[in-house]
Amino acid sequence: MSKRLIIWLASVIVVIILGAGSLFVVKEGEYKVVLKFGEAMRVEESPGLHFKIPFIESLSKLPKYQMTYESNPTTILTKDKKPIIVDNYTVWRINNPQSFLKTVQTLGGGIQRIDEAVYNSVRRKLSEINYDNIISENTERGNINDDITNDVADAIVRDNYGIEIIDVRIKRTDLPEGNKQSVYNRMISDRESIAARYLSEGDEESRKITSKADRTATELLAQAQADAKKIIAQGEQEAAQIYNEAYGKDPEFYNFYRTLQSYVKTLENEPVIMLPIDSPYTRILLGK
Repeated sequence: MSKRLIIWLASVIVVIILGAGSLFVVKEGEYKVVLKFGEAMRVEESPGLHFKIPFIESLSKLPKYQMTYESNPTTILTKDKKPIIVDNYTVWRINNPQSFLKTVQTLGGGIQRIDEAVYNSVRRKLSEINYDNIISENTERGNINDDITNDVADAIVRDNYGIEIIDVRIKRTDLPEGNKQSVYNRMISDRESIAARYLSEGDEESRKITSKADRTATELLAQAQADAKKIIAQGEQEAAQIYNEAYGKDPEFYNFYRTLQSYVKTLENEPVIMLPIDSPYTRILLGK
């Protein structure tokens, strides 16, 4: 093999090595950080083929997508001094790869910083709230999560870790096993007390409604009776007036009618009556 051919082959190999060492591919969902003597020079994040200086520049790969970190369950004291076990998760991403590599360097280092910030914020926030408010299903629970998210995000930005905090959520709040039964008993007692109060208030309200209904019924009945008496009196008065007007037109007929009525009354039960034969009462009775 000639010397020229050897030189040519060697040159080709060198070119191939240099070409292979200078080309790199960026995939979707990742950062490629170009390092020069360990210092981040630039970040390539557009998918495709890119170049670097072989042997002088090196690469570091970091995820571009959102990641979720679940913290280990931690015991924290609430405002009313109850120990609770808190389990939460954090959604985060790397938004500045150069700052990330300069400060925390690795994913493990970034997770450690996040864990510290989340623990400090959760401990501080929950220590300001009573246990009953933490476990209740109301808007305050949502406000706690939002406050912790903002608090952790501010701390991470302040330390310039190159990390963006998307969301921090409390998954579970629970009591230590040794405290559960006493708290459950107290909750049962509280609920029974509330139920008894509701029943007492319901009975009192029922008595008020019944008393009011009875009073209203009595008033209506008295008013109806008074109206009835008034109507009867008016009817009797009108009847008497009609009788007077009718009888006033023929007094003799009226006297005769009254006499016949007295006969009906007198002869009830077929009594024995002794009357003078020449009395007007007798003559009318005998038809003379």
